[in-house]
Amino acid sequence: MVKSTCGSVGRLTLQTAGHAGSMALLCWRTCARILLARVRLSHTTQQLVRTGADSVPIVAVMCFLVGLILAMQAAYQLEPFGATIYVADLLAVSMTREMGPMLTAIIVTGRSGSAIAAELGTMKVSEEIDALRTMGIDPIHLLVVPRTLALMVAVPCLTLIADAVGIAGGLSIAVTALKLSAVQYLKETADALVMKDLLTGLVKSLFFGLIIAQVGSYQGLRVSGGAEGVGRATTTSVVSSIFLIILADLAFTALFYSTL
Repeated sequence: MVKSTCGSVGRLTLQTAGHAGSMALLCWRTCARILLARVRLSHTTQQLVRTGADSVPIVAVMCFLVGLILAMQAAYQLEPFGATIYVADLLAVSMTREMGPMLTAIIVTGRSGSAIAAELGTMKVSEEIDALRTMGIDPIHLLVVPRTLALMVAVPCLTLIADAVGIAGGLSIAVTALKLSAVQYLKETADALVMKDLLTGLVKSLFFGLIIAQVGSYQGLRVSGGAEGVGRATTTSVVSSIFLIILADLAFTALFYSTL
C-alpha cells in the first residue's frame, strides 16, 4: 500500500516537473521572439481584437455587478458605525489591487484561454501544425507569439476598464442607497488610492495575460486523441490557468504587500 502510494506520488511529481519544464521552454521561445521583435503585426492585431475588444462587454458587466455586491457588503458592516463613506476606500483599493486584475484574468481565461487551446488543438489533430513545420514555418512564431503578445496587451487594458467599472458600481450604490453625493464619493476614492495600487494591479495583469496565452498554447500544441483530446486539453487549460493565476497573485501580493 505504502509502496503503491509512493509510486503514484513519484509518477505525478515527474509528470508535473516534465510539464513545467516544457512550458518554461515554450515561454522562453515565445518571449525571445517577442524581444527580438519577430512579430507578425497583422496576426497580433487580429488576436488583440478577438481577445481584447470583444471581451469588453462581458468584463464590464461582470465587474459592475461585483462592484455593486462589494459596496452592499461593505455598507452593511459600516452603516452601524456611521462610516459608510469608507465604502469608497474599501471598494477602490480592493478593485485596483485584487478584484479587477483577478476577475479580468478569470473571465479572459474562460473566454480566450480555452479558445486558444481548442483552436491549436484542432489544428494539431488535423495535422495542420505538422504541415506548417514541413513547409519550414515555425508554429510558435506564427501561432503562439501573436496570441501571447495580444493577451499581454489586452489583459492590462481590460483590467483598467474593470477597475473603473467596479468603482462606478460602488458609486451607484453610494448615491442611491447610502445618500452620499457623487463628488463626496469620488473625492474619498481619490484620497484612498495611491499610484502603487494601480501599478501593481497592472503588473499582475501583464503576467496573467502571459500565463493564459502560454497555458492555452501549450495544451493546444500537445493534443492527441482527436476530438476527445481537444475537449480534455480545453478543460485542462482553464483549470491550470486559474490555478497558476492564483499562485502568481499570491507571489505578487507577498512581494508588494507582505508585512512578514
